[in-house]
Amino acid sequence: MDASAVRRMILSFEKKSLKNQEMRTKFPDNPERFMESELELHDEIQQLRAIATVPELYPLLVDLGTVQSLLGLLIHDNTDIAIGVVDLVQELTDVDTLNESEEGAEALVDALMKGQIMSLLVQTVERLNESVQEDANGVHNILGITENMIEFRPEVARVAVQQGLMPWLLKRLKSARGTFDANKLYASEILAILLQNHKDNRETLGELNGIDTLLQCLSYYKRRDPQSTEEQEMLENMFDALCSTLTCVPNRDRFLKAEGLQLMILMLKEKMMSRCGALKALNYTMSNVEGAASCNAFVEIYGLRSLFPNFMKFPKKAKKGLTETEHEEHVISIIASLFRNLNSANKARLLQKFQEDNFAKVERLMELHWKYAQKVGAVDREIEQEQLVGSACLELSQL
Repeated sequence: MDASAVRRMILSFEKKSLKNQEMRTKFPDNPERFMESELELHDEIQQLRAIATVPELYPLLVDLGTVQSLLGLLIHDNTDIAIGVVDLVQELTDVDTLNESEEGAEALVDALMKGQIMSLLVQTVERLNESVQEDANGVHNILGITENMIEFRPEVARVAVQQGLMPWLLKRLKSARGTFDANKLYASEILAILLQNHKDNRETLGELNGIDTLLQCLSYYKRRDPQSTEEQEMLENMFDALCSTLTCVPNRDRFLKAEGLQLMILMLKEKMMSRCGALKALNYTMSNVEGAASCNAFVEIYGLRSLFPNFMKFPKKAKKGLTETEHEEHVISIIASLFRNLNSANKARLLQKFQEDNFAKVERLMELHWKYAQKVGAVDREIEQEQLVGSACLELSQL
């Protein structure tokens, strides 16, 4: 496919789009009169998908105004047309395709962002009915466009939140509590991506009462395990999102007020798969000096009773999730935070735990200290050996 072929396709598309617009304007109350033009327009949109094979020609789409025309169709009254455009844009923005032509990719993404694509996608996704398979596929592709553009240009993550995507994601995760589907999984993944490296997005989630929403979603798994690997991935994504938000100090206060500590402690007691995420979340909310309020509250609501069984041994029948090393890392980090942040009265309660059962927990602490001291020593010896080899090579090169 060359530039001439692309121009012909674009010209045909623009003609069909204009014809459909005219027919809808002329016969607004008579769908039979404009339906044929709508089918022709839909077919033309499908034909444009061939352009995804030649990303070096993307600048033509921009120069000829086709990108703006396509974005305008996202708010078309017929959602089939909007979904057709979504499918097309998802293919055009496929990351592997974008990487084939830097110039073409930059031109396309610039035009999409200038046309406020994220705002238009939010408007589109809110119109779709996922009980209809075609609409559900459209939602999936909208999330795919979002992921593609963030991967190509990370700053899109902030723009997506500014243009209204986060409220929809939270609503989608909260909908039909206890049910699972591919779009709910994808929504959890996109939410985690939005929060991963963007402090402002974490603050926005807290302001949207997103901490409470995440806790409500996670609470379903306090006494239940996911029924598939995909559902387990969704659970992990929601915990990742929660942990990301807890790096924002004001969100730790929201977590406390929403009784997040109580839920995490209950998950530790129930010993389901959610225990892995609960340990991780506790580690995040109790770390550093900003975690003092969480640490003291944890002791006061008897969280030590649920924490120390996890300290004494790695669960023999551990569910899929944390490795033994990760499990120990989170537990030890939580205990270290407690020692740093507790007031005198609560610290005395913590020290009392180490005196129980003839100082069994002190023995466990020494066991872990020896285990990791050996690992550190082995790494130190490797580094020393590499330095000796490097020095020898340098001396030989100077001879």
